[in-house]
Amino acid sequence: MSSLSVLVPVYNEQHLVAASLARLAVLESSPHLERLQVVVVDDSSRDGTPASLAAFAAERWIALAPPPPAAPRAGAGPVPAVELGRGRHGKTDWIFLRHERNGGKGTAVQTGLALADGEYSVIHDADLEYHPRDILRMVEVFVREGADAVFGSRFAGGEARRVLLFRHQLGNKLLTFLTNLVSNLNLTDMETCYKAVRTDLLRSIPIVSNDFRLEPELAIKLAKREARIFEVPISYSGRTYQEGKKIGWRDGVKALLAILRFALGDDVYVRDEHGSQMLGRLARAGRFNGWMADVIRPFLGARLLEIGSGTGNLTRRLVPRDVYVASDVNPLYVKTLENLTADRPYLAARFTDVTDLASYPQLAGGFDSVVCLNVIEHIDDDVGALRNIRTVLADGGKAIILVPSGPWNFGSLDEVLGHRRRYTEETLRRAAEEAGFEVRKVLRFNRVSSLPWFLNGRVMRKKSFGLLQIRIVDWITPISRVVDRYLPFPPLSLIAVLERRPE
Repeated sequence: MSSLSVLVPVYNEQHLVAASLARLAVLESSPHLERLQVVVVDDSSRDGTPASLAAFAAERWIALAPPPPAAPRAGAGPVPAVELGRGRHGKTDWIFLRHERNGGKGTAVQTGLALADGEYSVIHDADLEYHPRDILRMVEVFVREGADAVFGSRFAGGEARRVLLFRHQLGNKLLTFLTNLVSNLNLTDMETCYKAVRTDLLRSIPIVSNDFRLEPELAIKLAKREARIFEVPISYSGRTYQEGKKIGWRDGVKALLAILRFALGDDVYVRDEHGSQMLGRLARAGRFNGWMADVIRPFLGARLLEIGSGTGNLTRRLVPRDVYVASDVNPLYVKTLENLTADRPYLAARFTDVTDLASYPQLAGGFDSVVCLNVIEHIDDDVGALRNIRTVLADGGKAIILVPSGPWNFGSLDEVLGHRRRYTEETLRRAAEEAGFEVRKVLRFNRVSSLPWFLNGRVMRKKSFGLLQIRIVDWITPISRVVDRYLPFPPLSLIAVLERRPE
């Protein structure tokens, strides 16, 4: 059984909001939902919407406090919200909030999301264009397909669709086409209001749009997060402008510019303790990751454990194997890795903390290989982590360990990434031998990047990598692979090939 949070942004809908909210009662009939939560955010409406909400709540024995006076409309920036009341009716928890000033649809959605506690969250507009019975089918897709996001498409053959506003539909198709072009999706309706997303995933995406630009932003950022997105057909009863439709041609122009902005950017992770945003940017270097995979591939066996898989950039290049377990300590990454297992029966995804042996997956006879790239430099007890890796290896099995090289190159970038140290070949060998490994080989990798790392981290003291820098590194990788061994620079990384000696 699952739970669902319904986020309802409201602005000047005094005549429709009560009927729209009443329709949500149909969700209580879902056999897949054990609990519902509805978060209503009045975006500082200036008509009779507060009174309509108060009357609706009173019918459900929920008393709302009088809303504060509306402040003048303001620009960007946080919008304070006041909680008016909350209560339970049936199996639905209701929360009513009001913005102190108008912030736009995107801002209202973010306010509601901050209080969402359901496993999934869906956006429901406060008019009557959409019917919540379609959300029931969207929930089924989460349960049946393990989806990350489900969009309700108005153009995929729903039960009914009101016929009007041809030019509006043309604009919608253009915006959907352009979003698909930049994201490599094949959506039929990017502008749909009904977007349901796993709540933890939605919270981990930095939303910056405060208006209808939220729609392309979510679609593009979900695509860049490699989310499993599904569509279901929904019914649609659109309004005319005389009936109160708010979106206009200016919003279309804003959406065009938003598509360009979010296509070029890579701000797809909220900043967290795992450094997800910076690591996500590094993952954009596909050619470079391919180079790294090619270097370590000759040392790998058929039964492989990868520790610190991230979002699977290396995993995709090292499969298939007889057994492959991809793992990470970041729950967001583990969920992304789980998505890769759907059509790869030999692949499993696991939460694994390199410092905690109890979290390691176990395999009868042990793994042939353990790949651990850019991990042990993040922890205090690197020898202990290597001992843990050795424990899950079969006799004669190999551990492939990549670490940053050169203590002289330790700078601000290392600090931001959470590096405890950079290694010399001697210190890496000593740690491996203390952990019980026999060092078969130490490779010097990526001399090309040593000087840029020094300039960025030691000289300019930068705190992040520029997206352009990452793209340049990726563009020149075909050349780097050829010339790297001949360059007179120390390597940026060391790759140790370690073998477990029999007891």
